[in-house]
Amino acid sequence: MRGRSLPRTDRGRLLLVVALAAAVTVFTATVPLLRDFFDLRVYYGTVHTWAGHGGRIYDYRVPGTSYGFTYPPFAALAMLPLAAMGRHTAIAASLLVNLAALAVVLRVLAGPGWRRHGWFRWSLALCALALFEPLRDTVSFGQVNLVLLALVLGDAWLLGTGRGRWAGAGIGLAAAVKLTPALFIALLLLARRWRAAAVAGCVALAATGLAAWADPGASRFYWTGALWDTSRVGRLDYVSNQSLQGVLARLGEPDRALWAGAVLLVLCGWAWRAHRAVAAADWPAAFALTGAAACLVSPVTWVHHLVWLLPSLVVLARAGHPRLAGALYAVLCTSVVWLWGRDASGVGGFLGGSAYTWVTLGLLLGLPAGQPRAPRPILARSTSVSAAAPSPEKPTTAAAGAQSESSSGAGAAGAAAGAAAAAGAAGGRSASSDPTGSTHPAAAKPQSSSRRASSYTAKPPPS
Repeated sequence: MRGRSLPRTDRGRLLLVVALAAAVTVFTATVPLLRDFFDLRVYYGTVHTWAGHGGRIYDYRVPGTSYGFTYPPFAALAMLPLAAMGRHTAIAASLLVNLAALAVVLRVLAGPGWRRHGWFRWSLALCALALFEPLRDTVSFGQVNLVLLALVLGDAWLLGTGRGRWAGAGIGLAAAVKLTPALFIALLLLARRWRAAAVAGCVALAATGLAAWADPGASRFYWTGALWDTSRVGRLDYVSNQSLQGVLARLGEPDRALWAGAVLLVLCGWAWRAHRAVAAADWPAAFALTGAAACLVSPVTWVHHLVWLLPSLVVLARAGHPRLAGALYAVLCTSVVWLWGRDASGVGGFLGGSAYTWVTLGLLLGLPAGQPRAPRPILARSTSVSAAAPSPEKPTTAAAGAQSESSSGAGAAGAAAGAAAAAGAAGGRSASSDPTGSTHPAAAKPQSSSRRASSYTAKPPPS
């Protein structure tokens, strides 16, 4: 957004922020139904049953539903503090943890020039983020996606700033809580960051071993049976599943060999593009590509898992394509896939019902990676004018430093601020009774609001 299209006075800016915040609040409170912290209720009930009543982790079901815990046993171990909390305290803790994780994510994505944007641009970015469907679902479900993204991006920051001694620990913890981030260990191996890969692997194995020591039966059940049973996770053809497996399932194609072939092609493309990125020391692009690839190859990628696309959108905007980044961001704000929540058959269902999958695939194939940095954004021009002239001894170093800091700082807020205007089209949707779908109710599908169902089930709750 260019400066001349925005208010020039602090009062005008404040009024604009208040108006946008009010509009976003009305939208999120009325159009996309809140998820009632259902997944947090799964975690809370599982931990209380396990720690307080001697029950088994994978036997718990939310009363009135068939939804239970589906993560590795270490995830339940990491959530043990919930056993000492009441329900309302657990909800408050979930909100605080997610907000802290979001702060870490934004700090890493904004780069070293994050202070340069000021309160006004950050306020616009936060209003835009509140419209981002994967983010608002993560918070409303009480999910862990933001925490895992913050752990992984913490390692990206360590590697990108030359502080790689402890890099890998965040990735290892994230992979022990949920399997999808394990692809980032493969990225470290691809980049020949042997120490970081070893740290990540050792942390993941140590955390998994600790969970096995705490509850051997649960670990045996998970790693020998539950891990391979996709029916425990959910219906693969449900429109919320925006992975390659979800696309094939909605086409009525259950052949595992076809899915394995598609996954292999995606992984080959990811390896080629990620290798180019790490060869150019472009760690933001390498991590962004890995997040997109992980969403595609995972058997189940619910809509709220797509917070892993945030780094890709920032990299795209920073590379000189803010309008394209804003347009893709706007698509991910619209809940458009739920137009095919009841029936995803036909050409329309194939294209529209898997729209987020196509966005993810496009980012994986087209994200600028391993290329020279784009010219300095217009927003940073005023700061570079007053920069000191480079000394004769180092004529290029000083100028390059100023350009790098300016360009890295302007990208993050640029993508979100650009999406703020584009995402306004999302406000025209009608409310739905589906806590995951915002357009069409799906009473016979998982996550129907009649039972406040979670996405982790193969069958709807009994009536």
